[in-house]
Amino acid sequence: MNPSFFEAHQIRLIQAPMAGSQNHQLAAAVFKAGGMGSIPAAMLTSEQLKNELVAFQNNISTCADANSWGGLLPVNVNFFCHTPPAAQAEKELAWRAKLTSTYLAHGIDPQSVGSGPGRAPFSEESLTLIGQIKPAVVSFHFGLPKAEWVQQIKAWGIQIWSSATTVQEAQWLAQNDADAVIAQGLEAGGHRGMFLTEDLSTQVSTLALLPQIVKALKLPVIAAGGISSAAAVSAAKTLGASAVQVGTAFLTSHEASTSALHRQALMSDAAKHTALTNLFSGRPARGIVNKFMQDFGPLNPEAPAFPLATAAVAPLRAAAEAKGSADYSPLWSGQNASDCQALPAAEIAHKLLQGWA
Repeated sequence: MNPSFFEAHQIRLIQAPMAGSQNHQLAAAVFKAGGMGSIPAAMLTSEQLKNELVAFQNNISTCADANSWGGLLPVNVNFFCHTPPAAQAEKELAWRAKLTSTYLAHGIDPQSVGSGPGRAPFSEESLTLIGQIKPAVVSFHFGLPKAEWVQQIKAWGIQIWSSATTVQEAQWLAQNDADAVIAQGLEAGGHRGMFLTEDLSTQVSTLALLPQIVKALKLPVIAAGGISSAAAVSAAKTLGASAVQVGTAFLTSHEASTSALHRQALMSDAAKHTALTNLFSGRPARGIVNKFMQDFGPLNPEAPAFPLATAAVAPLRAAAEAKGSADYSPLWSGQNASDCQALPAAEIAHKLLQGWA
């Protein structure tokens, strides 16, 4: 990728893809405010994703610069590219057995609890859809998909970005044809993008990670994690970032589809305490500490592998949420939710962009 991509399109702010908490409305609002919106695909079928992208296109159709992207749709579509684990029937059964008393306390029959994956990786079907819609950017979490798919996406003139949580991961991405690297610091909410190791002691803060990756690569680097104010944006710029990616600050925007319980938690004192947990999906992800994390983790080696752990907690989450409780909900949040406000996404974006001036 020519580094001038960021300058050519004045990309300084990227709204982080947040599966389960947003749709095309947030992505379009951020684009209209001068940033780049993102649409998360990990929890969508191909048909659902296509509908989201068409809705995004319709939403921005009247924007003056919507057609200045060389025929590409000005949005970042994000995919997970994990390798699905082998069947873990015994481990899933043992995990559900461990949760039996909790199921019974919430009136759930343990025998009714299902199993199976909660998130799908990038596939040939995904590739076909990308070729039809042609978004400006396709980004990945957990590395990159197979090399021939990467080359096909690039042949369409689409940018490929991916998250790195260590310098080694950033170098691997550069060697495998990523066009830009998202430096995901330890502060970031949601799933860690780590893919070369499962050792959490390798994970460092954004301010430590960003300059090391900038120094190690010739590619543009996007700073992510703990960035929720103009001052933080300015710091990332000073440390060499080509742009910043912000998630948590947009979770309480008017256009986000974040649940009422999640919004309430983000704007409460509870948000001051976050932790990495594997209870909700099987892979480390940062969220606000709640009862489930306190009782069983937050990191529990007995939890099934990603994304198989999702099924076991689903009925508990549904039962608790029906009673107005977030005790078993994944309350994804970065370490700094102090700037979360119930505002239009455009207002949030404009405040953040002041840090790039």
